[in-house]
Amino acid sequence: MIIPPYLKKGDTVAIVCTARKFFPEDAKPAIELLESWGLKVKLGSTIGKDSCQLGGTDRERAADLQEQIDNPNIKAIWCARGGYGTVRIIDSIDFSSMKKHPKWIMGFSDVTVLHSHLNTLRIATLHSIMPFTVPRATEEVKETLRKALFGVPIFYDVPSVSYNRNGKAKGELVGGNISILYSLLGSKSSINTKDKVLFIEDLDEYLYHIDRMMYNLKRNGYFENVKGIIVGSMTDMHDNEIPFGQNEVQIINEITKEYNIPIAFDFPAGHQKDNRTLILGSQVEFEVNDKEVKLQFKN
Repeated sequence: MIIPPYLKKGDTVAIVCTARKFFPEDAKPAIELLESWGLKVKLGSTIGKDSCQLGGTDRERAADLQEQIDNPNIKAIWCARGGYGTVRIIDSIDFSSMKKHPKWIMGFSDVTVLHSHLNTLRIATLHSIMPFTVPRATEEVKETLRKALFGVPIFYDVPSVSYNRNGKAKGELVGGNISILYSLLGSKSSINTKDKVLFIEDLDEYLYHIDRMMYNLKRNGYFENVKGIIVGSMTDMHDNEIPFGQNEVQIINEITKEYNIPIAFDFPAGHQKDNRTLILGSQVEFEVNDKEVKLQFKN
């Protein structure tokens, strides 16, 4: 796994749209945050572009991302917001320079497309808040991103919940948004979960959709040799007028019950205010017991 160089004061971070549109005035909190860390900021050409839902046409978004990837002065790329659209440009991007001169790509939600694709290229990424979510992020959450970017060790110790499954695991951390992982199955961007610790989260889905996606992941071997599962926030789940009969926790526990692996629910990452940074591609030590959930990043 290629771990991009950690940042130092004076480095430049580019903010780009790979999916939904985002405007310069909305970027101010993120710019102020980066500058408070001693970093410089470059707004990509897609910031301010308006193509219906998207931050520019597919060609414009691909060109902006490619420019930041190829620019040696850009040390990290922060995706402005999620939504939908990154998969429309992923096959247009040449990542060859990333292998020679890796740089951090940051974000969550739809950015799972980039996380997954770069994982297949063996390049680590940061599952983190985005400029769009900076205004509602806590100081603690912002600090986790700063630490990850500057190479300060990260360790999470959070209270356990009664429906967790206890155990210990070691492996490479992979994953992201379930809907995106599901949509990438069968493509060259689909991750390999063998001997990995899998992180999943989602937003605004019907419970039967979660069931369908989890079953499809299972049928594609996602859980066969996985070492453990971390379930982040499952925010704003919906049910039909005729209830599905299981909530998201019951669905995940039922589908994974045959595997002897630790599972932690309600981990503070995903579509919620407490969205702590995860280093995807990092080796981790993961432990679940009756009192706490521990996650230690080793890179």
